Amino acid sequence: MADIVRVRYRKYDGSAHRDYPARRLGTDDHGTWLGVVAGTASVYHGQPSVERIPFVVLVPERTWWTAMFNPLPRTSEVYCDITTPARWDGETVDLVDLDLDVVRRRGTGVVEVRDEDEFADHRVRFGYPDEVVRHAREAVGWLREALQGGREPFGSAYVAFLGQVADTG
Repeated sequence: MADIVRVRYRKYDGSAHRDYPARRLGTDDHGTWLGVVAGTASVYHGQPSVERIPFVVLVPERTWWTAMFNPLPRTSEVYCDITTPARWDGETVDLVDLDLDVVRRRGTGVVEVRDEDEFADHRVRFGYPDEVVRHAREAVGWLREALQGGREPFGSAYVAFLGQVADTG
């Protein structure tokens, strides 16, 4: 098992969305934890980029979401992307971003759902099947409750992993 994993998000039509290398931090009951340090070269919305702030990504098995855990100064403490379930191919994990995001704000704990308009647009433009829409909506509901209630992995499970990248970034 390699130390470095390629994380590749695409849109439903196959276009590039995000792509970056991450260090494997560990695996537990929640999934695979990956760390990205500041200065990491990446692709964002199909364009070259450099990560300015470290973060940790949790890639659960068989769920319709991934979670990004952020340190200060980001205002989003936890940022969850609604995705198709992860597909691993060796040391690459492929995910299809389904536009919707569920975010918990730092300090206030406010949980918000973002990009409903993009989801509605892409549902028509890319032809999301009803089953994909159902899974996406169910994931939003589950995440909203879990984030509001501080249910793991959104309570404290991520803190030690975030410390690993924040300390080295």
